[in-house]
Amino acid sequence: MSTRITILCENSVGPISGTMGEHGFSALVEHDGETLLWDTGQGLTLLHNAQRMNKNLHQVRQVALSHGHYDHSGGLLPLLRSCGPKQVFGHPGIFTPRYRHKDTGESLALGMPYPRDYLEGQGAQFNLSDQPREILPNIWLTGQVPRTTVFESGDSGLYTDTCGCKRDPFDDDQSLIISCDKGLVILLGCCHAGLINTLEHIAASTGRRDIYAVIGGTHLGFSSPHQLEQTIQHLAMWQIQKLAVSHCTGFSAACRLQQAFPTAFQNAQVGYCLSL
Repeated sequence: MSTRITILCENSVGPISGTMGEHGFSALVEHDGETLLWDTGQGLTLLHNAQRMNKNLHQVRQVALSHGHYDHSGGLLPLLRSCGPKQVFGHPGIFTPRYRHKDTGESLALGMPYPRDYLEGQGAQFNLSDQPREILPNIWLTGQVPRTTVFESGDSGLYTDTCGCKRDPFDDDQSLIISCDKGLVILLGCCHAGLINTLEHIAASTGRRDIYAVIGGTHLGFSSPHQLEQTIQHLAMWQIQKLAVSHCTGFSAACRLQQAFPTAFQNAQVGYCLSL
């Protein structure tokens, strides 16, 4: 069993010459002959970075979306136009309207940048469910993540309306589970549901707690100091070997995680690769 995970889109870049960063996230999963794209970034760097890293996105048959934000789904349209039709897995709520309501009264749209029927016309074949499910051999989506912790409150500045009255519950937030020889590898998008909520949900749905690696955005950069410290305390109980964070984790939270987990911590920038 062989697994390789490569970060194609992220806020910052690693040492690979010519790659570019953007506020967003996408990871290519190559697992036992199957190739899956986890999120697509904003769409500004996906195709360019894949070409720079000699990754052929025409081989991708399936795309899985962590949630319906533009910086995780915006690359779907250029992917379809350049590489042909794809099966797209996600939660039924990915097309929910989404906004950040600013202090100035302005509402900034953050949701999926293209409607479902338009993307379907470009070759997207949506397969939506809120349940845990295996989408490829030994690769699962968590489905909707129950909120069970008392400290993971998420980002209070995100709404589903333009007036800032309806807080976004992010029911569509989910993560990807890959089973490999060393244990489970968890790919996060933004983890709006909370990192510990997500890990506990994975343990409950799979019956396994042997998590080898966690990769992706933790949203701790937008969370309170209390949530960060409580997350660290609970995370220590999992004995995770690789904690490769990126995107919405933020510099301060990443530094705190590195301090707490010096041997496990890694920066998952563009070009980061984990081979198992």
